[in-house]
Amino acid sequence: MKRKKRTVLLEKIKVEDYAAEGKSLAHVDGKVVFIENAVPGDIADVQLFKNKKDWAEGFVTHYHQFSELRVEPFCSHFGVCGGCQWQMLPYDSQLKYKQKQVKDQLTRISQVTIPELDPIIGAGETQYYRNKLEYTFSNRRFLLPGELRDPSVSADVDVAGYHAKGIFDKIIDIDRCYLQAEPTNEIRKSVKAWAIARRLSFYDIRSQQGWLRNMQVRITTTGEIMVNLIFGFEDEMNRIALLQHLGRQFPQITTLLYTINPKKNDSLTGLDCRVWHGDGFIVENLGEFRFKIGPKSFFQTNTRQAEKLYGIVRDFSGLTSAECVYDLYCGTGSIGIFLSPAARQVIGVELVEEAIADAIENAALNGVRHARFFAGDVIDICNQEFFTAHGNADLIIVDPPRAGLHEKLIKKMLDMDAPRIVYVSCNPATQARDLKMLDEKYLVAKVQPVDMFPHTHHIENVAQLIRRI
Repeated sequence: MKRKKRTVLLEKIKVEDYAAEGKSLAHVDGKVVFIENAVPGDIADVQLFKNKKDWAEGFVTHYHQFSELRVEPFCSHFGVCGGCQWQMLPYDSQLKYKQKQVKDQLTRISQVTIPELDPIIGAGETQYYRNKLEYTFSNRRFLLPGELRDPSVSADVDVAGYHAKGIFDKIIDIDRCYLQAEPTNEIRKSVKAWAIARRLSFYDIRSQQGWLRNMQVRITTTGEIMVNLIFGFEDEMNRIALLQHLGRQFPQITTLLYTINPKKNDSLTGLDCRVWHGDGFIVENLGEFRFKIGPKSFFQTNTRQAEKLYGIVRDFSGLTSAECVYDLYCGTGSIGIFLSPAARQVIGVELVEEAIADAIENAALNGVRHARFFAGDVIDICNQEFFTAHGNADLIIVDPPRAGLHEKLIKKMLDMDAPRIVYVSCNPATQARDLKMLDEKYLVAKVQPVDMFPHTHHIENVAQLIRRI
């Protein structure tokens, strides 16, 4: 007979500090306890759900005393929606803990010499800073804890919002989101009300059936708005009526598209995003450059902070107009194009063919003739024949996803032997791991954290690496 695990409740423990990924920590009888949704200074009871010899993880069941650091969250959905985990912390405290996270992870994981970090660059705008959001329509609402035992409250209602954290088939019905400027909330509510009034089906995530599925909204700093409505199947009469309704209600929408997605996932890959109104794209400014953004384009979601981030990359690059720059995760070419005035040549490599098509178009839009972009795996493309054709790298730029650099790519970078590398990371832990491998040939000369996403535990970090003499 399998023995049932004993539940452990730690009573009245004092939360001491923040660890990585937004979790707090305390020490109890020599064991480190990681705690969700707590603030340093809180005194609370903590229920453990993982309990190892040297560490444990748990969640708060009762607060005996709140930390003096706490502030009142500004969003009514805080604590249910997982999008803004740190609204209960003042912004200057968020920056302090993010700076500490970068320093701790680089020092502990990389085990290489790290210079003193420059002070983190905070955001000027801590609300309405995202240029892209995606909403989900569903016929199942996530119930709040107080509603679970109330027979008068049903989860079987049509809603529009975000997935509940850790629950794939229920959606938080959002009233007002503070991540993106208006008219984003008005558009979402208008689509929801219109469809409910006509008794049209909202998507059932579990059975994968239903008509109204997702909506993507992009808003640029120049005032352009792109909306892409995603349907589970074609219903031409109602689709046309809804698109006409949106056009009448929101004439400020510069590009309106629709997509039919019968797939089991929400990815737009392989789908045709059809233009109903406008050019099918919007244009955003980033510094002195303009970028065309389509419904499938990757673009930094915080435009103002992206300008600061790219400015750091430019400073760390130390370009003199004589260098050949290799951008090995070039995406739609934004970093390479941003650096292009100070480079002799820019070579961008990216696995996603659609992103390379956008990069080529963006280079042409900005009159950048000395940038070339190639689709494919860096490991395959960057061989001696390629270097002979395009020149050896004087500078390598990498901006990988959260998983960091593949070991084979790191070996390729070491073989390329560029005098300088600028590594942009959205995950300091994997960046630290990669710096340890790059230490074979490069020393870390500068480190600059940048906060792209206020009220979350996410942090960007830029490291300058110099080839050892």
